[in-house]
Amino acid sequence: MDRDHGMLEKFLFLALLLGGLGYAGYSIWQDVDAAGADTLTLLPFLLLVVALLIALGFEFVNGFHDTANAVATVIYTHSLPAHVAVIWSGAWNFLGVLLSSGAVAFGIVSLLPVELILHVGSGAGMAMVFALLIAAIVWNLGTWWLGLPASSSHTLIGSIIGVGIANQLLQGRDGTAGVDWGQAANVGYSLLLSPVVGFVAAGLLFITLKVLVRNPALYREPKGNTPPPWWIRSLLVLTCTGVSFAHGSNDGQKGMGLIMLILIGIVPTAYALNHAVNVEEVARFSAIAQATESSLLTLTAKAPPPADPRAALTAYVRDRQASPDTLPALAQVTREIADMVAKHQSLSQVPAASVSNIRNDMYLASETIRLMGKTGEPGVDATAKSNLSAFKRELDQATKFIPLWVKVAVAIALGLGTMVGWKRIVVTVGEKIGKTHLTYAQGGAAELVAMATIGAADMYGLPVSTTHVLSSGVAGTMAANRSGLQMSTVRNLLMAWVLTLPAAIVLSGTLYAVLRQIM
Repeated sequence: MDRDHGMLEKFLFLALLLGGLGYAGYSIWQDVDAAGADTLTLLPFLLLVVALLIALGFEFVNGFHDTANAVATVIYTHSLPAHVAVIWSGAWNFLGVLLSSGAVAFGIVSLLPVELILHVGSGAGMAMVFALLIAAIVWNLGTWWLGLPASSSHTLIGSIIGVGIANQLLQGRDGTAGVDWGQAANVGYSLLLSPVVGFVAAGLLFITLKVLVRNPALYREPKGNTPPPWWIRSLLVLTCTGVSFAHGSNDGQKGMGLIMLILIGIVPTAYALNHAVNVEEVARFSAIAQATESSLLTLTAKAPPPADPRAALTAYVRDRQASPDTLPALAQVTREIADMVAKHQSLSQVPAASVSNIRNDMYLASETIRLMGKTGEPGVDATAKSNLSAFKRELDQATKFIPLWVKVAVAIALGLGTMVGWKRIVVTVGEKIGKTHLTYAQGGAAELVAMATIGAADMYGLPVSTTHVLSSGVAGTMAANRSGLQMSTVRNLLMAWVLTLPAAIVLSGTLYAVLRQIM
């Protein structure tokens, strides 16, 4: 593991880094030009560059902080040399990001305060993005320096909650009103349960292997630097590949959602609406919007129109408390969205002056429908529910999209991060969790469970921690083998797990309060 990178490896690293940044810059220029937007002036351009570098920096740090867990088992079982393992893992992280669904990205965004999302281009909106990213990077770097496998997912969620609470307190409101606690609870459950699943499932899988596969070589520690038999080696490399791919597809999305917020705030004409929505899809959108409005008007025929429908929907999304104005406000906003979209053959033709407003209306309508589905809004019949569900899909297609260049930039940042600074966390996972050296079966069981858990979470749009799942899986196999655990390391891991959330909340909330005054 002490081998230094050769000149060719350093050259390729630098070439990929500069190539990724150049590709991102060229893509932004093309998108802005195609949208017919004015050339960015100096200050917005500098703000965009700084914000994107910080967002990509978060993914870079995430790469060497979290992905080291994926390569620990293949390195400590001598299945792959360390320098080959990290390059291999980085490549599969890259592919995982490129092929990700985007569900996790927008699940993270929905945790943010609604008024800041609607005005993300304002000083307060930019302060939000900078505060939560800088807080997450600082905590990740601190725990990495100490060799603690803390969770980047855990850190980012804490940072988002901290910004939400601080935003409400600065406005003189109850601090608990600034966060979607229902969505935060779902994320929290996934982060809480994933280490338990990792520990128990990996332990049970290891015991099952001992019962079914009697080959003693599986349960002995490696001798010297001798690689394992080819079939064991193949299994360990396969599970390392799977964990790396699953980590990329899950963790890579967190940065994507934040980058999209940055782009929407600074260059709304190019990124607020999905220009790939074609003529046929726009026609379908208009028809579904009109059907939805009609079904809502039937439900609210006797209700007076609200004075400010957007304020009514914003209050509902923020406070999760329905009022008599909620359904009439949704009907009115739906009609205005339908009228605006019907005037154009594609979303790319929406006038620049109207783009931000219509995008905000679409976001408000989509979040209102999502929350109504959770709370079960009374009086909404089956026809209205069906129309609302179809309308939400159309709204999300128009607003929740990720350009290819964003995926490529995040993939390069995460993949290159995998190849840098991985050793501290690898040593902790490989040497300091159990009292004995990691065996082939233990490494394979922990990796297989981590791969399956993260992959399943990605399918359901839930952010989970590669760090928690894998390190707890290694601990589970050590416990199942009665090898013994190094309680000092376990205590440090638990301490990092417990402290990450409050530390990130305090750090991001403080940063937001300071940056909001500056910006």
